[in-house]
Amino acid sequence: MKLIIIAYKNLLRNTRRTFTILLTITCGMGALFLYHGFNSGIMNQYKFNCIRSRYGHGQINLKNYLDKTYEKPWEHWIENYQEVESFLKEQPQVKHVFPRLQFFALLTNGKINVSGRGQGIDGVEEDKFFTAMNVEEGKNLSNETDGIILGKGLARTLNVGIGDNVTVLANTVYGSLNGVDLQVVGIFHTGAKDFDDVVFRLQLKQAQTLLDTNKVESVSLGLYKDEDWQQVASLISDRFKNLESIPFEILDKVYYKHAVDFLKAQFDAIKIIILIIIILGIFNTISTAVLERKQEIGNLRANGESVADVMKLFSLEGLLMGIIGSLLGLFAAWLLNNTILMNGILMPPSPGITRQFHVFVELQPSYSLVTFALGLVTSFIATFLATLKVVRRPIGELLRSH
Repeated sequence: MKLIIIAYKNLLRNTRRTFTILLTITCGMGALFLYHGFNSGIMNQYKFNCIRSRYGHGQINLKNYLDKTYEKPWEHWIENYQEVESFLKEQPQVKHVFPRLQFFALLTNGKINVSGRGQGIDGVEEDKFFTAMNVEEGKNLSNETDGIILGKGLARTLNVGIGDNVTVLANTVYGSLNGVDLQVVGIFHTGAKDFDDVVFRLQLKQAQTLLDTNKVESVSLGLYKDEDWQQVASLISDRFKNLESIPFEILDKVYYKHAVDFLKAQFDAIKIIILIIIILGIFNTISTAVLERKQEIGNLRANGESVADVMKLFSLEGLLMGIIGSLLGLFAAWLLNNTILMNGILMPPSPGITRQFHVFVELQPSYSLVTFALGLVTSFIATFLATLKVVRRPIGELLRSH
């Protein structure tokens, strides 16, 4: 305890030197904590868009359905949907159940013919959950039995707007041509160009009538909590041996999983760079300070203090500066996030996205402990290395220093 008091008083002897070291640690740890929060914000934005615009928390299919290409895919669709739905709605983790039927079709307004990918959905149920569809014109598909919503690119190619009629033509599961006349009620824009250019949505009943089937291709789920997916997937696997549950990050590897993996790798690289800069900055400052204190070190050695005792004293000074600097860095990051950055950062469109989006810095309480520990370790290492260079010199040489 006495050594800690001495180390603390040593920091107060030269406030300019101490302030410089603390500023280095504060800026470094604050930047690291902020950047981690920024990275978390981007990843959570990607996650929100992926879940709330397309996939839900995951999707249920017959086993191996997505891994193979079938000549007659409808033979591998879910027949006992009512039984599956009843089971899912009994689970406390499940908030929404979305039966879906996807197919390729030809859309025409009487003059222009365009191919597209249709999704038969439960409009009333999906309207409650998929809040990131970003309907630019009209409204989302809800209880309109003859309604259809189009991706922005598809609507532009087809040259239709709200209230226009569109005929959808497709082959039934028996090979005959069938069609339905629908009215455009909305035009959406998810930001994913490959999706917005081809996808349209209509009521599940209309899709089943068009394809002449009572089956559903898949069932998507909306859960109360993201972390409940594994538990729900296990329950489904135990109850229905012929079904498999696929989480949203696997369904969308390109847009979500690959992007998240890239961001994590990028953050790790930048974290290493920041830590190296901090260590070098502290090392440089402390090296200068230790050189100025060579006579003090010489006197300590001449009075019988061992190399280990001197190293312990200076290391305690480094730890104290690490503690104070890290706490100041965490506070500075929190202050910036609640003032200058409180409205988020407007980001340009990322690869595969066609619209800007706001990213909020989401500071993670759990990572504050990691940041704090890194501040302590880097400060200790820099102080230890700087002191070690001087303290091993002969006592006579240290005492002759000016």
